Amino acid sequence: MADRVHPRDSPPPPPSPPRSPEPGSPRKPLPPPDDKPVPPLVPGTYVIQIPKDQIYRVPPPENEGRYGRRTRRENPRRPLRRCCCCSIAAVAALVVLLAAAAGVFYLVVRPRSPGYAVSGISIGGLNLTSSSPVSPAMDVAVRANNPNGKIGIYYLEGSSAEVYYADLKLCDGALPAFYQPANNVTVLDAALKGGAMVLTSQVRQALASDQGQGSVPLTVKVTAPVKLKVGAVKTWKITVKVTCDVTVDKLTATAQIGSTECDYGVDIF
Repeated sequence: MADRVHPRDSPPPPPSPPRSPEPGSPRKPLPPPDDKPVPPLVPGTYVIQIPKDQIYRVPPPENEGRYGRRTRRENPRRPLRRCCCCSIAAVAALVVLLAAAAGVFYLVVRPRSPGYAVSGISIGGLNLTSSSPVSPAMDVAVRANNPNGKIGIYYLEGSSAEVYYADLKLCDGALPAFYQPANNVTVLDAALKGGAMVLTSQVRQALASDQGQGSVPLTVKVTAPVKLKVGAVKTWKITVKVTCDVTVDKLTATAQIGSTECDYGVDIF
């Protein structure tokens, strides 16, 4: 009986031919053949170049907190905004405090406006019948009324008083300095003098015509620096400006006031 001989290494079976697709089934496109085969990667360091427009500056999650802190620290506008907010808050607080202090002052002191009027006037040195220079002189009595119960008024040196006929200044001078207590009425006598002046014929005729009608319009302007006293506290210097429109019947020492209307303003600083 003959022995069977088996080969040690039998050849692999031939590959089976590809199955033809069934009719009606979709065909899978085959990949295009590579013109240039990609060489295998070799271990090492590589430099990858990416266009700038495709770079997104997003920090990795582990560095996000550090990036945020650095961004906030390096923002130059943040300290400026904080400073502006603090300044606005300080100004608002100061305004509120000043308003509260003014309200308390008004409720406690109850300030009232003083009153002024021209109570008398004596005129000399106006000769309307001659064309020679004249030197007007007037004594003006100014009545000052302080109706406040808790405020005194210091009338300081450096005041001025002037008398005008239309736009022509006839004479000037000053008021005496004095202290006016609360709830007080004081009449101030001011001696005013004018330099030698030549009146034009138009001015002499206008004055003579007004005097003939018994109503010569004059304007008295007074400017006085004052300080208010509330208890033991004195304010800073305040300037009071008084303007009085006065009519007199004649330009003599016995002139009588027909009407007077005064208005005043205050320069706080």
